Amino acid sequence: MRLKAKGYLESQMKAAGDKLATRMSYLKEKGLDVVAIKRNSLIKKMKADIRKANYRLACIAAQEKLNADKVQTKTEKLAAKKNDPDQPPAKIAKDAPAKKEKKEKKKAPPAASDEQK
Repeated sequence: MRLKAKGYLESQMKAAGDKLATRMSYLKEKGLDVVAIKRNSLIKKMKADIRKANYRLACIAAQEKLNADKVQTKTEKLAAKKNDPDQPPAKIAKDAPAKKEKKEKKKAPPAASDEQK
């Protein structure tokens, strides 16, 4: 989920909540019981919209938390690197031994066959 969509989702959720409250009060004025109100298709749709917006907002919050954790660990690593300048970097290339030249294999002479007998 895009992080920039947070304001848009919040406004959608607020609008759906307002519509839900209006619709429920209208149905109560009409004299419907609670069971009939819960079965109303518009009520179900509005509740579904609210659930969907809540799920998306939770995903955005999780992504924001992950980004904040990444930034924090990055700053901690930089601070640790600045505090210990005497320590050599962890990835120092060791002197790699020179590669050995491949020895050429000598071809074995052909095996004695029946022709030489």
